[in-house]
Amino acid sequence: MGGPRFEPVRAVRAYERVVEQIEEAVESGALTPGERLPSERELMVQFSVGRSTVREALRVLQARGLVRSRPGDPNGAEVLPFSPVVLKKSMTTLARVSELSLGELVQFRMVLDATAVLLAARLRTAEHLAEMAAAVEDMKAADTAAFGAADAAFHDAVARAGGNKLIQVCTDVVRAVMAGLVEDRLARAPDREALMRRGVAHHEDVIAALRAGDGPLAARLTRQWTYDSYAGHLPADERAALRALLE
Repeated sequence: MGGPRFEPVRAVRAYERVVEQIEEAVESGALTPGERLPSERELMVQFSVGRSTVREALRVLQARGLVRSRPGDPNGAEVLPFSPVVLKKSMTTLARVSELSLGELVQFRMVLDATAVLLAARLRTAEHLAEMAAAVEDMKAADTAAFGAADAAFHDAVARAGGNKLIQVCTDVVRAVMAGLVEDRLARAPDREALMRRGVAHHEDVIAALRAGDGPLAARLTRQWTYDSYAGHLPADERAALRALLE
């Protein structure tokens, strides 16, 4: 039989409809940070639902970082400003429940870090460069356990120099998810000191490119370093996808 094919419909609970409407009001700007929702009683009247439905909706909205709610508050829940913490939680969960392959994570990091240094080359200040240099000095002095933290401080400084909060959050999340690989690579290296020295030299090369305002060079260095660091952990087809970013 011809004609369109339809998908099964999903039953929607009442509290989900409440959540959707409040989210839409926040996204459209009808509700702004600092404003308060009506009281629970007023929400019950406006949505024509019971108290338990309103409270469940408020719990969901609070978990998503959209409102701050206390049961029975006569002033109503407060609409919160955007916080990257919620996005970080969502991305971390996505990365750790096998929805993303390691190859996809590495590829995303290559794109992300390269974009961060491109921005940093244009927007960095003397203070940003000083932070990066201090992180590299910490890398030089670090033992194996502290090396990763100093490396993370360097990338944090680069992301801040670029001024894009979303890149900062994504960089933080991807680095945290992949941190185990870095530790494993150091632990298995036959000459850890040599590997750490190469890491320091790479970061010094990136800083030199940023000082010179050469974003494309900094991006090429960053992509190549990420590829060299992680490609050995991936199957051949995923390595090929990464190599496409080196061309």
